[in-house]
Amino acid sequence: MRKVSSKELAKAIGITEANLSLLKRGKVKGVRFETLANICAYLNCQPGDILEYRPVDAA
Repeated sequence: MRKVSSKELAKAIGITEANLSLLKRGKVKGVRFETLANICAYLNCQPGDILEYRPVDAA
């Protein structure tokens, strides 16, 4: 996986830096498969390299 700036990645995959920031911080409920595919293609990685499962607290 390559290292790139958030600005470069956001521009390359066609989303705003603000939305990329939300994705990075886990502040979204979901991500489009197309967006995930674009990120993986640009970074030359697999989804499992950048995603982590976190169970939702049953509060």
